[in-house]
Amino acid sequence: MTDEAKKEKMTIVMFSGELDKALAGFTLANTAASMEMDVSMFFTFWGLNIVKKNRTRFSGKGFILKMFGMLNKGGTRRLALSRFHMLGMGTSMMKKVMRKMRIASIDEMMELAKSLGVKLMACTMSMGVMGVNADNLRPEVDSLCGAATYLAEARKSAVNLFI
Repeated sequence: MTDEAKKEKMTIVMFSGELDKALAGFTLANTAASMEMDVSMFFTFWGLNIVKKNRTRFSGKGFILKMFGMLNKGGTRRLALSRFHMLGMGTSMMKKVMRKMRIASIDEMMELAKSLGVKLMACTMSMGVMGVNADNLRPEVDSLCGAATYLAEARKSAVNLFI
């Protein structure tokens, strides 16, 4: 049996596109990967905002999908807090505290995740519903796939999380 086959696996569904939840997801992914676990993160629905480029063009075919794109810009710089957002003031304070405490940003955590071998997967069905195309995604995204691909990974995993 190869070392890869012996590795414990962890999968994380990133359903939420909020800053605090993205921090939790990447903290757990990076910790598991540093413990030599094989980690896959599956970004779906609002979680796609985490892996969207910070500067995206409105995409999608038709009026409704273009509106989704305009209202739901995404990108790591635009992620709001799930609580105490306070029209952006809470998010700004959280980022200031993180910098002061030398806590990595989402961009830095994503870079670390990639260096540790974490696989980032974007859900194609959600991309279609949310008006997101492959050009809107960051280059760190390894693959575009559906629920069956995620479930095949999750089926072999010791740890499965939904954030």
